Amino acid sequence: MSKAWVTDRWHYSSPTEAQKASLGACEKHSTKNRTEYARVGDHDKGMRWQVQYYDHDRKLRKENWERKTDADKRAASLSVDLSKGQWIDPNAGKETYRAVADRWMAGNIQKSTTQDTIERYMRLHIFPVLGNRPIASIKRDDLQKWVADKSRELKPSTLGVVFRYLRSVLRAAVTDGQIPRDPSVGVKLPKAHRAEEHALPVEVVGALVNGAPEQTRVMLLIAAATGLRQGELFGLELDAVDLVRAEIRVSQQLVTRVRKGEVSYLSTPKSFHSVRTVRLYPLAVQAIRAHLERFPIAPVVIQDRTDPRKPVERKANFVFRTSNGQPYRSNNWDARWKYIVKQANAQLETSGSELRVPEGASLHSLRDFYASVLIAHGESIKVVQRALGHAKPSTTLDTYVHLWEAAEDTTRDAVTEGMASIQCDLGVTPHAAIEAKPEVGEHGKHFSADRRHGSRGHGPQPRPQLRAQRLHGRRAQPDRVPHARPGGRVRR
Repeated sequence: MSKAWVTDRWHYSSPTEAQKASLGACEKHSTKNRTEYARVGDHDKGMRWQVQYYDHDRKLRKENWERKTDADKRAASLSVDLSKGQWIDPNAGKETYRAVADRWMAGNIQKSTTQDTIERYMRLHIFPVLGNRPIASIKRDDLQKWVADKSRELKPSTLGVVFRYLRSVLRAAVTDGQIPRDPSVGVKLPKAHRAEEHALPVEVVGALVNGAPEQTRVMLLIAAATGLRQGELFGLELDAVDLVRAEIRVSQQLVTRVRKGEVSYLSTPKSFHSVRTVRLYPLAVQAIRAHLERFPIAPVVIQDRTDPRKPVERKANFVFRTSNGQPYRSNNWDARWKYIVKQANAQLETSGSELRVPEGASLHSLRDFYASVLIAHGESIKVVQRALGHAKPSTTLDTYVHLWEAAEDTTRDAVTEGMASIQCDLGVTPHAAIEAKPEVGEHGKHFSADRRHGSRGHGPQPRPQLRAQRLHGRRAQPDRVPHARPGGRVRR
């Protein structure tokens, strides 16, 4: 039954004749139109009106109300929710946010690195404030206050990621029928102003490559020539490098930021779109070949989780390794990078250059340099997206839009060239229409040669100047010189 109803706890709704005779009329609550008969034991105890209904499991539920009008409203609301299948168990919302989040994380299908990130954000930023709150008690105002507090310690971009995980738990609660709606809807986040990624000058990239130790030098060159991410460089194996075809197949990365007590391992790239083939230019092929001759491959035993269902421990033939033959890790790379930057700046200073390695530059800056080279040479957004392994073209555009804006605008030349042979209604080619210049009369008016000689031709003849303006996508009014009317007023 998808309907709720209201009963009177204090009186019988349909008493029998025997009950009427034994109980007698209730003098306190009887009216002229209705005689009430009190229930023995319940009369005048607690709230009088009770809403009753069967839930989806056919369990009878009861709610008591003081006033009948309130009980009627509640019964009507419940009847609508029950009929639409939108009824929410009030007890389900008593589960804490932490319990719901733990259940959501346990069933969440994500890469282990992403799961570690979610667990860390929950533990550090969400659970201390919302963890022990009943899920149904969390309101939009609570979340807006949480955002305001966290915006003082987290960057807008980081806060956006944390809030996305917070919201995912609330949406899971809505799906499971624990809360009727998502309280995070309408919460405003601080705007993340993305800083423009200024690509490193070629001179600085060269100084970084030449300032690196010999065993690291080629890795920096390949980073600038392929745009590989740090983990993709660290996890690059020999069988992924094809020097004959001059290309690298990116299908894995080395995860080095792990929990305490764990070791680095091989995993799939950042996303499905990160699996790609990157072409090598001739110098890069020569550099890799020379690197392999100078530093022969020495297999390293490492855990391979590229297939999360079957993790194995195997020997990996890493192309780039440290001086002691081990793969690079984030904790030992930071110190190496600082040394490389120091050496690069020293080289730039010695050569008399005013350029320096920008503060905050990292191995990722060489990936930005690679993107800038592609854009400067006229590659499309789609080509750059595939080369960098971005999941969506919008990611590429959001990150490097300023580089496209800085690139030379050749659209006018392209359109001019493409339309060169098309005849328009002026009887001239678009070249002539664009280059046509109107003649100016003694009062500053524009007129054509035909009109000057009194010939209008056949039908209206658009003026070349306005025609050119239309071709450029705008129609500006020609300048006009004001002249006096007979009354002495100036007309424009």
